[in-house]
Amino acid sequence: MLPSYILSLREGLEAALIIGIVLSALRQLRRRELSVSVWSGALSAALLSLLAAVLLTYFGLELEDPAEAIFEGLTMLLAAVILTWMIFWMSRRARTLKSDLESGVRQASQSGKRALFGLAFLAVLREGIELALFLTAATLASDARQTIFGSFLGLGTAFLLGWSLFATTTRLDLRRFFQVTGALLIFFAAGLVAHSVHELNEVGWIPPITEHVWNINPFLNEKSALGQMLTALFGYDGNPSLTEITAYLAYFAAVLFSLRQFTRPRVLPRLQED
Repeated sequence: MLPSYILSLREGLEAALIIGIVLSALRQLRRRELSVSVWSGALSAALLSLLAAVLLTYFGLELEDPAEAIFEGLTMLLAAVILTWMIFWMSRRARTLKSDLESGVRQASQSGKRALFGLAFLAVLREGIELALFLTAATLASDARQTIFGSFLGLGTAFLLGWSLFATTTRLDLRRFFQVTGALLIFFAAGLVAHSVHELNEVGWIPPITEHVWNINPFLNEKSALGQMLTALFGYDGNPSLTEITAYLAYFAAVLFSLRQFTRPRVLPRLQED
């Protein structure tokens, strides 16, 4: 439940912030009559994203091995890739997101309702499709009911936070919020990568090299309540293969190194004096 809650909270809050910024920009332009187009676009994107999540999950649950293991492995790997891209994208665009959206709203408001509908639709659809893919991967890795409950709880929390940010004097440290959730999502993405390798080990697409490096299931069984929570959140496996461990550690090393390079301040070379 916790992974789906964090994912839904983060994606839901991003969508809420986008819609809030667009509506605020319309209010400043004194074009509130165009708000209906914004809400229509956002609602259409949300319904399409929900349909995509239902179809993906239904398709995955209807498959049988080995097709089921292949679908789960590839879905989790794709979700990890998009999740990682999302973390880097937010790190780069967080500072200019508001100004970019306001500029887009000014241009779209001059073109009419369709342009604003498209702006809101595409902005929310990106978040929604990402969330649909993540929740599909989380459902395949854990319990469907817990995933659904966590997603509704996360979206509800995101709605309340978004409303409080724009309707009251409440101020949320968004930079800190995205840093904390980003760190948690890195662990979740690493777990998705390891779980993907585990599924592809089973169908022989990736050799395990060493099938079980260790076995600590007698002490902390991955089927227990705590084990299932750790599996869903961090990709815990009581008896992992060597390629699972390698993939997990390699993902961490690559992401942490890239983030360090990505966030390092650029130093402009000093001009040499003649």
